[in-house]
Amino acid sequence: MDVTMPQLGETVTEGTITRWLKQVGDPVSADEPLFEVSTDKVDSEVPAPSSGVLSEIRIAEGDTAQVGAVLAVIGDAAAATPTPPPAAEPPAAAPLAAVAPPPVVPVPVPVSEPVAPAASAPPPVAPVPPPAPVAPPPPEPVVAPPPPAAPVVPAAPPVAAPAAAAGAAALTSPIVRRLIAERGLDPASITGTGEGGRITRKDVLDAGGPHGAVPPVVPIVAPVASAPTPPLPVAPTPEPAVPVPPMAAPPVAPTPAQPVPSATRGDLVVPFTNMRRRTAEHMLRSKATSAHVYTSIEVDFERVQRVRAANSAVWKGHEGFSLTYLPFIARAVCDTVDDFPNVNASVVDETLVVHRDVHLAIAVDLDFAGLIAPVVRGAGGKRLRAIAREIHDLATRARAKQLMPDEVLGGTFTVTNPGPYGTFLTLPIINQPQVAMLSTDGIAKEARVIEDVEGGDLIAVRHVGMLALAWDHRAFDGAYAAAFLNALKEHLERHDWASELD
Repeated sequence: MDVTMPQLGETVTEGTITRWLKQVGDPVSADEPLFEVSTDKVDSEVPAPSSGVLSEIRIAEGDTAQVGAVLAVIGDAAAATPTPPPAAEPPAAAPLAAVAPPPVVPVPVPVSEPVAPAASAPPPVAPVPPPAPVAPPPPEPVVAPPPPAAPVVPAAPPVAAPAAAAGAAALTSPIVRRLIAERGLDPASITGTGEGGRITRKDVLDAGGPHGAVPPVVPIVAPVASAPTPPLPVAPTPEPAVPVPPMAAPPVAPTPAQPVPSATRGDLVVPFTNMRRRTAEHMLRSKATSAHVYTSIEVDFERVQRVRAANSAVWKGHEGFSLTYLPFIARAVCDTVDDFPNVNASVVDETLVVHRDVHLAIAVDLDFAGLIAPVVRGAGGKRLRAIAREIHDLATRARAKQLMPDEVLGGTFTVTNPGPYGTFLTLPIINQPQVAMLSTDGIAKEARVIEDVEGGDLIAVRHVGMLALAWDHRAFDGAYAAAFLNALKEHLERHDWASELD
């Protein structure tokens, strides 16, 4: 049975084998840890999919493999021995390669010269020239002086032209052949850069030559227009073959020289880690996928702050960690989603999938080395204390790289929290395939005009902060996003948070 690289996250496309816990020939039991893998999201032990003997390891420790790639093979005791034979199979493939060439040889011969006029070319050509030479002199006013010489030239070139043209035709298109004729060039003198040595339009333009040369055009037009003598006088009017050169300008234009920055003495060159590369890919894909829009609102966190201040000591003694603003905001988001379900959705093809449950993804910084968003599952049905515990547990294990693969999958709405660094307004990039992401910025004391109990105005010091929502315009419009933020603000400012800690 093949052992493949598992999918260890929504945006994870590859993993690095850090250690094999079994070696070739070792017995393996189903669900027994088989190897350790590291991704840009998690480090994890992967169990064996079945019981048997580890008969082959295809990806060595330290190597990286794509999701779905075969890492090893598990067989029974008898299947362990057949592993070596694959080395004996290559010789069998060699004879097949020797047999392949013969069928290829006959193909090119008939394609280039179906008529094969090599030996019979002279006789047929002789009768054709007599009627043709009479027509060419009238159409070309410029070549009027040497009409007697014209009959002689066409008689000889037709014999040589078919031979050269046959080879050129195989390596040029009709448009390129016409351009070669107009410029009076010899196809044999032009080096083709196209596939199989094909001469391209650019090759002709690069070869130079007299633009719109008249003499070469005469022999080509003469044989073709031998019958319609009257229309030929019209040719001199469109004769301005001068418009052809301007078409050569466009290809030359797209050559912008861009300076390439280089490291100088004293600079530190830091290669991108796998996590940085994957994060970049995911963010670029998100910007190219969603119609990003940002809406923000200012929130008075005074009521939340008072509950935190009154319970911080008891909370930390009981729970072992500090009570921050984040659990309050997460709890308020879950309650507000009930009235604005479209923010808890995903875009799938041409549809909006509105999720029934709120699986809240919380962005966690990994000591400035990267970002990960573990998921609080079923957050909509949990109270503040349960949400706070899960956020703390997930963040702690994320920084220690102890998350399980399924703990970073299935988020339906994401919250990122740069607030502890005192930010004012952060505009995040949506976590695909979700349609919205909330940023909770710094909360600080500010003077605000508020109403007293009697409806009068007074100035007071309040804890104020910004909430910014990045949302996908494909899913809903600005009024919907603004209404969601306003409802979230009202919930944070007026909810009875003290009851949440009972």
